[in-house]
Amino acid sequence: MITIKTPAEQQIMRVAGKKLARVLDKLKLVVQPNVRLLELEQLAEQLILAEQAQPAFKGYKGYPNVLCTSVNDEVVHCKPTRQRVKNGDIISIDIGLIYQGFYADSAITVPVGNISTEAQRLLTVTSTAVNQQAWAVIKPGNTIGDIGQAVQVYVEQAGFSVVRALVGHGIGRELHEDPAIPNFGQPHTGATLKPGMTLAIEPMVNIGKAAVVFKEDGWRVVTKDHSLSAHFEHTFLVTETGCEVLTSL
Repeated sequence: MITIKTPAEQQIMRVAGKKLARVLDKLKLVVQPNVRLLELEQLAEQLILAEQAQPAFKGYKGYPNVLCTSVNDEVVHCKPTRQRVKNGDIISIDIGLIYQGFYADSAITVPVGNISTEAQRLLTVTSTAVNQQAWAVIKPGNTIGDIGQAVQVYVEQAGFSVVRALVGHGIGRELHEDPAIPNFGQPHTGATLKPGMTLAIEPMVNIGKAAVVFKEDGWRVVTKDHSLSAHFEHTFLVTETGCEVLTSL
């Protein structure tokens, strides 16, 4: 069942989203060659607690960490380790928090030092897919299929592929609520968007083919062809006239 948030609940989610945006903005500044993934993990927990919030991922379905830190051909759900990132890497940082019983969820992919032109284009396309293409169609009367179609067409026209095995989701009192939100689809299909819906839109885009492999630890997902993958995510609120990005500064 898709939940419609009351004005009071929407306001709590606005505050939660701003808190998460501040945390992620500070985290990305620390990403540089030789930084350990666990250093990002420790800082993220400190920053979330300083915002008087709680980490959303830690303990969720047994996941042990605050962050998901996915490097290069890793798509999502990779646990931070003592691995150091190096010049030329790209790292996706997926993070969520809970504030007054409501969740916010966001992700960015960050360059480490100097990256290749193609890697930079991947980051730009994936970011644009959520920040412009999805944003433009999130409004009352449109559908979940309209969102997926907007993302898919833009990404594929750029020569990349969208991951189909993983999707976005509704969000609110639970981290994952209905509806599921694929990053591909047909226009005018799926649930109709209504004011008060809150949605986590998260394109995962590969330079190569869309196929992914779910690793044996039950969490880590990588591209099957080992091509680079990028991941950007925002939490959106459907408004009377369009949408509001809750996880931006």
